[in-house]
Amino acid sequence: MKTKIYYLMIAFMVAILPSCKKNYLDKDPLAGPSDETFFTNQEELILAVNGIYKAAGYAAIDGMPLNLSVDDGTDIGWDRNNSPLQSLGKGDHDSNNGYSLTIWREAYKVIAKCNFVLDNINKVEGIASPAILNRSRAEARFVRAFTYHYLVDYFGDVPLVKTMLTLETSQVAKTPKSEVVDFVLQELTDVVPDLDASYSGANVGRATKGAALGIKARTALNSGRWAVAAEAAKAVMDLNVYSLHNNYGALFSYAGQTSNEIIWAFQYLRASQTKTHSTPNNLLSRNGQGFSNKVPSQSLVDVFPCTDGLNIDESPLFDAADPYKNRDPRLGFTIALPGSVFFNYQFETHRDSLKCWNYNTTPATRVDNQDALNAFATFTGYCWRKYVDLDDRIDRTNSEMNVIQIRYAEVLLIYAEAKNELNQLDQSAYDAINLVRNRPSVNMPSVPAGQTQVSFRSLVRKERLYELSMEGFRLTDLRRWRIAEQAMTGNFYGRVQRGLVAAAPEIDENGLTDYTAVPNRAAMRVIEVRTFNAERDYLWPIPNIETVTNKKLIQNPNY
Repeated sequence: MKTKIYYLMIAFMVAILPSCKKNYLDKDPLAGPSDETFFTNQEELILAVNGIYKAAGYAAIDGMPLNLSVDDGTDIGWDRNNSPLQSLGKGDHDSNNGYSLTIWREAYKVIAKCNFVLDNINKVEGIASPAILNRSRAEARFVRAFTYHYLVDYFGDVPLVKTMLTLETSQVAKTPKSEVVDFVLQELTDVVPDLDASYSGANVGRATKGAALGIKARTALNSGRWAVAAEAAKAVMDLNVYSLHNNYGALFSYAGQTSNEIIWAFQYLRASQTKTHSTPNNLLSRNGQGFSNKVPSQSLVDVFPCTDGLNIDESPLFDAADPYKNRDPRLGFTIALPGSVFFNYQFETHRDSLKCWNYNTTPATRVDNQDALNAFATFTGYCWRKYVDLDDRIDRTNSEMNVIQIRYAEVLLIYAEAKNELNQLDQSAYDAINLVRNRPSVNMPSVPAGQTQVSFRSLVRKERLYELSMEGFRLTDLRRWRIAEQAMTGNFYGRVQRGLVAAAPEIDENGLTDYTAVPNRAAMRVIEVRTFNAERDYLWPIPNIETVTNKKLIQNPNY
């Protein structure tokens, strides 16, 4: 049985506002704790902090953790469900968008829980051990900072709330993004001494020194603070705790959950329905009895290079008649490709492939191919493969696979990008990106020395696509690089339904594809036509209901 934090939730911590002052009708409950008496001992403090972790893993849509769904509102993925996430990707959203509202609402619930702990932790001073007291305080500050780092990435300026609110103080104006980032970076710096380098047993899943430093590096990178990003990433590397997992594909399965590459992950457990997620159900093929409603784009498939390290529009190894051969192995580890085996079925999305092999029987049998016949089979012709494991076959809607929030490969790529943007392209930057490219099971050629800042920038940007797709980074990457108006405009393509793309598209320095010269472009499936307003869409809207109820909250531009 897996060992991890057991997420027990204290129901009254949901409330953001404290109780009114007591009168003769306002009595402490007789059957349990209240916010007037909580905490009274160390155990209650630990339970409350565990509840913060549970809250931080909220589902933004369809029972999926935030970082596993958000890429499907970008150029590399799509949500079939006519959902608010699809609307964000298409560019026809407004301030009532449900996806961004959920993130805003749930994020501030998490922040309120953190503030509750921090405002009340003094009640157990002298009762709880100093080590638990310091660790709990650091964990609450870490989760609060982690939550704010998402808010500023998505919304820009946001209210910075550091204590519990009352009715009188509940009207809060936005704080400039730079000030919130300052706060996040300082909080993550301050908590490092009180967090352990690693945990075991029931404490697996708690924030570590590496988690704090890693999120600090990510926050600094997304804010253009290159020196801070490089320094924090280097501090993670210098801990000598983490290493890359040899088997890239296994990293996103049950077999990889104890990998030394994982710095911090949300923990899940089916027992007593403690906490699960529905990721497999959303990603799986129709033959695998999934919904195939979160799917990757044709452009993402085409951006992965050949095994010689060259783009498919440059490499002599690329064959349009056999397009998945001689490609970066991470393509097949990230995406279920036609002709592969996926969830023990032959995966084929050619519309004339009416039968397929079912390898769940011995010997294998031929069955109706729902990935060609079903009207709601993957619209792009591909499925995501990460976080799909046969161990979830019996219950695809209640997966207990841990979901990685930060891993060592991301830290290495943060370091490489930040060093390059500082114009400090030294051997350590080459080593960082080449560790990622050279790991066993990937074995891509090293980036050769002698790169310019411009050429190395192109390499590291594309490397983030190959390594991190479907893990929740694409939106912030597009925004940081200011290329969203190029990536998020025009046709969003799926595969040719009764054939293959006849030639490689042109791939630019940022890994964006252009199908203009592809001979059978007209046969490619146009999933939707997208727009991107550069004067508006680099930020999500502040939810309308928030601006209505909080008169000090000003809407983001052009919403």
